[in-house]
Amino acid sequence: MIGVLTGSIAAAAGNSVLGMTTTKNHRKLTIGLTTAAILAAGVGVANADVSETLTGGTSALAAAQPSGWDGITRERVRIDFGKGWVTDAELTYPSGARGRLPVVVFLHGSGHNDMNQTLPEGKGATFVPLAQAASREGFATLRFNKRGVTGIGPVESTDPAQLNPENPYRQIQLDAASVVRFAGQSSRVDPSKIFLLGHSEGTNVAANLAADPKRFGIPKPAGVVQMGVVGLPIRELLTLQIFGRLLLQMHDEFDVDGDGRLTAAEATNGLVGQPKEVADQFRSVLLDGRKVKAATDRNRDGRIAIDAEAGPVLREVTHIDDYPNLPDLDQPTIDYATDFARFPTVSQALPKFGGPTLMLNGENDIQTPARAALVADAAVAAAGNKDHKIVIYPGMAHTMNITPKFRPEFGDPDKQVVTEIQGWLKAHR
Repeated sequence: MIGVLTGSIAAAAGNSVLGMTTTKNHRKLTIGLTTAAILAAGVGVANADVSETLTGGTSALAAAQPSGWDGITRERVRIDFGKGWVTDAELTYPSGARGRLPVVVFLHGSGHNDMNQTLPEGKGATFVPLAQAASREGFATLRFNKRGVTGIGPVESTDPAQLNPENPYRQIQLDAASVVRFAGQSSRVDPSKIFLLGHSEGTNVAANLAADPKRFGIPKPAGVVQMGVVGLPIRELLTLQIFGRLLLQMHDEFDVDGDGRLTAAEATNGLVGQPKEVADQFRSVLLDGRKVKAATDRNRDGRIAIDAEAGPVLREVTHIDDYPNLPDLDQPTIDYATDFARFPTVSQALPKFGGPTLMLNGENDIQTPARAALVADAAVAAAGNKDHKIVIYPGMAHTMNITPKFRPEFGDPDKQVVTEIQGWLKAHR
C-alpha cells in the first residue's frame, strides 16, 4: 500500500488504497475515483497480436502461477492502448469450446498491477482462481497488464510517462475500454455477452464504463461483478484508511466496556498483541508510563475520550486535514486521487447501467467498507434494477480472504467468493 500515514502506525497498520494493500517494503499502489466524464479523443485502438497459444498451462508463465489451468486454452495476446503502449494480455477459454463464448474482462485494483493481480509476499493472485472458475463454466476470460507493467510480479516499465500518465484515472478508464473493445472483436467472443469483473478501483472503472458504453466506444456489458465496492467518494474512503481506522481500532480492541473512553488499564491492555510499531505509536498518543497521557487527556479526568481527545491528536499526526497534500504521498499519487475524484462513484454510476449486478464485500474491509457496498446496491435497486445481488462476508477483508480486520494478510479470494461468482456467471450465461 501507500505510505499515507506518518510515523510507525502507518507502516505496521497496513496503509492502503483502493484495490490492494502493501507494506512499505512492497510496490506502491495508488488510489482512485472520479466524477465527470471527459472521454472522446485519445482512445487506444485494440489491435491484437496473438503470439502464442497454450493449452492447460505448460509455459513459463503458467509455471509461476497456481495450478488449475487443465482443460483451458490460454492465448497470449497484445492490446494497443495508444500513446506508445502495447500491453500483454491473456485470453482463455475452455479447450473444447466451439463458437463464440461469453467473456469476463478483469479490471484491477489500484496500482501498477499485472494481469493476475499478483499479491505481495508470494501470497497468491486475485484473478487467477476467478478466471479458472469462469472457464469451468464455459466462459472465455481476458486479463491484461496495466499500462506501465511489462510482466508478472508485477514487473514495471522504467518509462515515467507510462507509469504516471497525465489524468491517470481517466487513462485507466480508456485503457479498460480498449480491452473491452478487443474482447468484442475476438472471434472467440460473443460481443453481446461481455461481463466486467472489477476489484476495488476496478469496481469504479466497471461502473463508469457500464453507465455510458457509447461514450467509451464499447458494447453494453451483459453484467457487472464487483468485489470491494467503491460506493463512496474517494476522500471519505481515504479518510477512513488513513485516520478513521485508528479510531475504529481503539473502539474495537481497546475500549472493553464500550463507553468511548480509555482508562490507563484499557490503553495498556489494548497494546497487548499489537505489532511493536503500532503499539509504540498508540502508546505515544495514549500513555505516559502507567498513566494516561496528560497532553491527550484535555479535561484531566484520567481517561482519554477516543473521539474527542485522541481524535484531534491523530488528525494532527496523520495530517488528514491537509488532504490530498499529505506529507507521505508523492505527486503521482496526489494526481491520481485528484483525478479519480472527478468521476462518479459506483453508487452514482452503476444505477445508470440497468443490467445484472453482483456486489461482494468483506465485513472486515477497512479500505472499501461494507457500508459503501450497501449504499451502492441500494442505489442500483432504487433505479429499478430487479437483477441485483449483494453479499457481505463475515471475517473477510479487502482482498476477499478471511483475515483479521486491522492486521489483514494477503491471500487468494476465499472459496465462498469464487463459488458465488461462478454460480452467478452460470446463471447469467
